Amino acid sequence: MLKSPNIEAISQLDYLYSSGYVVMHVTKIISPIESAAKTLYNRIPDVNISKNSVINSVAYIGRKWTSPQQRLIMGATAVFMQPVIDAKNKHVDNETKKVSVAKTISKIVIGTLTGFAVRYLCIKGIKSCSVPLEEISKELKPFAKKMKTILTPDGYLKESDELQQYRNTMGTLISLGIMLFTNFAIDAPLTNKMTNFLIKKPETKQMLSKFIGEEKKAEKGDKS
Repeated sequence: MLKSPNIEAISQLDYLYSSGYVVMHVTKIISPIESAAKTLYNRIPDVNISKNSVINSVAYIGRKWTSPQQRLIMGATAVFMQPVIDAKNKHVDNETKKVSVAKTISKIVIGTLTGFAVRYLCIKGIKSCSVPLEEISKELKPFAKKMKTILTPDGYLKESDELQQYRNTMGTLISLGIMLFTNFAIDAPLTNKMTNFLIKKPETKQMLSKFIGEEKKAEKGDKS
């Protein structure tokens, strides 16, 4: 069926009106959000750290808190938070909670200790193989001298912060590759052993019951 020019013109006007109506409403929704975002941005204070004590503290943390220390901090945070989440799970029974908490604690403890040890030893190993040339004893034999400088970057004759950062980074990268192996060879079996120990030993089993609140619920049931 053919449409007359008047009908087509009316259809186009209706389409344009509908499109404009939609755009207008979308603009009304977006405008308050954009205004609120601008207001929030304008209220953010400008911070300029000028105290040398703060700058020196941050610089010290950057130099000293390498990946081994960071792994310990992550592990300490996780061991305080994740078991609580498992203990508060209302969708499982008490026995499942105890196993879940025990496995979570075991995984965090074993993973943290292994991760710290691997990172620490790798960085120490890189350090022993990247001694600056001026600190190499002349009495060393050629093979020993070569092993102590095999990873020393060109141009570094003395100890420096840059050289230490290089060691930290190189040791961390190597440790990541090693941990692909240790996760299966060390972490997994030790986690299972520690989990079984926590579940089966009467003392730790009682501690798990207290942690998930099983004894409090039993006391309330007896009173009622």
